[in-house]
Amino acid sequence: MSLALPSFSERRAPSRGRRADPAVSSTGSVVRQARKRLGKGRRAPSFLEAALVAQHIHQLRAAAIFLPVPVILVGFGLSLLTGPLPAMAWTGVTLAATLLLVLFAKRREAAPNGSPLDAELPTSGRFLFGHLMVGLCWSYLLFLDCPDCGPLRFEIFQFAVLTFAIAMTAMISSTLRFAVLVAFGPLAAVLLLRSFADASPVAATMNAVLAGAVPFFAGVAEILRRSAIASIRHQAEKDELIGELERASILSDEARKNAEDASKAKSQFLATMSHELRTPLNAILGFSEVISNEILGPIGNPSYKEYVQDIHSSGQHLLGLINEILDLSRVEAGRYTLNEEAVDLTRVANECLSTVRLRAETKGIRLAGEFEPDLPALWGDERALRQIILNLLSNAVKFTPKGGNIALRVGWTAGGGQYASIRDNGPGIPQNEIPTVLSSFGQGSNAIKNAEQGTGLGLPIVQALVKLHDGQFELISRQGKGTETIAIFPHTRVLEVMPALDAV
Repeated sequence: MSLALPSFSERRAPSRGRRADPAVSSTGSVVRQARKRLGKGRRAPSFLEAALVAQHIHQLRAAAIFLPVPVILVGFGLSLLTGPLPAMAWTGVTLAATLLLVLFAKRREAAPNGSPLDAELPTSGRFLFGHLMVGLCWSYLLFLDCPDCGPLRFEIFQFAVLTFAIAMTAMISSTLRFAVLVAFGPLAAVLLLRSFADASPVAATMNAVLAGAVPFFAGVAEILRRSAIASIRHQAEKDELIGELERASILSDEARKNAEDASKAKSQFLATMSHELRTPLNAILGFSEVISNEILGPIGNPSYKEYVQDIHSSGQHLLGLINEILDLSRVEAGRYTLNEEAVDLTRVANECLSTVRLRAETKGIRLAGEFEPDLPALWGDERALRQIILNLLSNAVKFTPKGGNIALRVGWTAGGGQYASIRDNGPGIPQNEIPTVLSSFGQGSNAIKNAEQGTGLGLPIVQALVKLHDGQFELISRQGKGTETIAIFPHTRVLEVMPALDAV
């Protein structure tokens, strides 16, 4: 007989309506808080300004080798147009201003954070002053003259050199706010005045275009600056998030260690208690059995014999409870070792039927077994498989009323695995009580009212043992319509039968 059940992997449906992962929510909260701190107010926070100044210092240091080159080349051109003395004077002053700016950047970079030198240096004001000095040196070219040059020849030279100087400043000082306007703002004002006063339309146009180049390149520098700010903020968010994750990881490690210590303490406690309880309990069971069987002589009072039998049955119940608690604790602690071998699930099921048959017949319950023929062996722990089926059968016998029916089925699943199913026509379990009966020491209302004495550990042990076999346990029940329990073992646990080889 085949039960049309999908495989274990196929039966796992995605859960719906789940709450958000706490770790994800915490991460989002950290990012939002970081962004709030980083972007609060219209003015950039001090750490942003410091980061921008640090980038500006890095840009100056990277360009330090190349900055003197255009000054020397322009000075050489000036010497050809205006003579050596004006060219040498301009080149010397401009080189000095440029080198002072680079040296200041180098000094600032060498200062450790928090040092007196660091406290003495402004964040950006002195850099702006340095760029102003360099810009004035470049702007001085506008006031030089070349009487021997042809018409507009020197003006074109001035236009090209100053446009290059403005663009170079915009690229180098993009992270320093207003650097282009501070360095070449005076030049732009002079050029605008000259464009209105100059009689030559070509010269006036060049002056106007050169004046317009100052705000244009200032806008380009501002775009680059905003891009740098966004990059710094993202990096800061990432660093803060990494820090939060590291702290969360430390807390998680501590919590896991505490949980492991608690689990170890619980296991040690249960092992100690089992030893301390089993030793006197076995003595009680042995002595009560000797007295009940009247081995050392007859019992004079019949009531005493009944009391001894009650002592013996209560001791057996207590011993079973201790064994179940220990089994469950070993499984939960991950110390339950499976002794795996090839197991005939049909044979184990038949033996379990024989074990509970006497109890079932005492209550007038009819037991039936339906087994798929020629089932291959299952790779598992025979003791654990026997305990799974015995626990399920014992539960069915407990809750099935007199004259009821219990059916044990063993067969194939739709995914190529094997299953063991126990179905009864007992009172069933209300849907809201199913999670309770599947929890440790949990008992439903019917168990409390009508069933025989139990521990509430049978189904949790079954779940744990089935899970150790990579399987799935299902409980299907409706109140008043009976209960079906199914232990499903995956296809990977079924041993393939090799075909016989023909004799050669």
